[in-house]
Amino acid sequence: MNASAGHMSVATRLADWIAGLDDQSLPADVRDMNERLLLDFVGLCAAAGNTDYVRAIVAAAEPGVCTAFGHRERFDMYGAALINGTAAHGEDFDDTFEGGPVHSSAVVIPAVYAACERFNLSGSRALLGTAVGVELLCRLSLVAPKAIHKAGFHPTAVIGTLAAAAGVGAALGLSRDQLASAFGVAGSMSSGIIEYLKDGSWTKRMHAGWAAQSGIRAALLAKNGFSGPLTVLEGEHGFFHGFAPSRTPDFDVLLRGLGEQWLMTTIAFKPYACGTMTQPYVDCAIELAQRGVRADDIESIVCEVGEGTVHRLWEPLAGKQAPPSGYGGKFSTPYCVAVGFLEGAAGLSAFADDKVRDPQILALARKVSYVIDPANPYPDRFTGHIRATLKDGTVHEIRRDNMRGGAFDPLSREELKAKFTGNMLYGGFDKRQAEAFQKAAASAFAAGDLGTFKGFALS
Repeated sequence: MNASAGHMSVATRLADWIAGLDDQSLPADVRDMNERLLLDFVGLCAAAGNTDYVRAIVAAAEPGVCTAFGHRERFDMYGAALINGTAAHGEDFDDTFEGGPVHSSAVVIPAVYAACERFNLSGSRALLGTAVGVELLCRLSLVAPKAIHKAGFHPTAVIGTLAAAAGVGAALGLSRDQLASAFGVAGSMSSGIIEYLKDGSWTKRMHAGWAAQSGIRAALLAKNGFSGPLTVLEGEHGFFHGFAPSRTPDFDVLLRGLGEQWLMTTIAFKPYACGTMTQPYVDCAIELAQRGVRADDIESIVCEVGEGTVHRLWEPLAGKQAPPSGYGGKFSTPYCVAVGFLEGAAGLSAFADDKVRDPQILALARKVSYVIDPANPYPDRFTGHIRATLKDGTVHEIRRDNMRGGAFDPLSREELKAKFTGNMLYGGFDKRQAEAFQKAAASAFAAGDLGTFKGFALS
């Protein structure tokens, strides 16, 4: 479509939509999804709160009035957003939008919550900001699918900055012109390369938090009169030209049905603590084990995969079959398949550094390889497949047409609560604290003033 239809830039059209919203206009399923996202997010922050990488972020943060979930200290809003976003995304156990793929709550909630605490805004403003930011993150991820990854960038990181700016701007009540400038400013703050895949180092873990704090800065700069290019998205030197040069952006998918169809209601919640596209393969491996197959019986396992997943989750194959670290194992389908088969799950403990040196897991991972299926629906839908050939010639073939936890096979609210409680306990909290935080998550969006809301305070 013509992005400048009606002589309005894409950013201005998005700003026009945001400026006309209020929390009372949000549909019931949007409000419900926001509550689910917050619950999952808080548990994830608690699970990772005492990790080395979060402690490094905490040590670099400045004191202030904003909450870092799972910590007694309070921090300035930029530091809180960076801490919370890093913790929520750090174990790669956070929600995903199929079609992007992008992670939403780990970017948008830290930005919006910190800004609402800092400026004493209500929970209803936080609800509006979260809904806006998450919806735009989902929609922006569809403009040039696969091209951002292809260019060497992390979509959650670069798109997330735009989404966080929109969410904070909505919560603060910025005008249309201010919101449009916020997009323009955020475009120059976006960053996040995927070279972490080489050695499993920590940079991906901070991408969501960095996008969150950058989004706050972009929104506040625009609020105070700092201008950004209105053609930030479609311009000759704009966002998609820089981050997705191999594909012509489709802005129709971004703008079509905006405010009428909320894509965020289809967000997937992960049952396993690893890369999203590996999740259905883990379920296939678990089923293979449930059929009575033993690891020693297996000659080979071949997985049919989408071409767009290969460079992140499969290559170099020898490296993926023996990941360099527990974090690297999260982005190794051979490792995840082996863990799922041998342990019947792939929880947080499956990705400890000592675990990826387990000789039994590595022996099985070395038997796992892939072939590209040209008909694979990635990134629109995440599917799984394994074809296990046993030493006696028997072949077991298992498919998953959908990701468990996704739109077509969602986790129940009870399953999501169980995941939350498990994450709280993993992070060193007790059941009493888990129950208190669960109640706080259920009531946060109704709080009259998040600046004085003490629901997530540690006693």
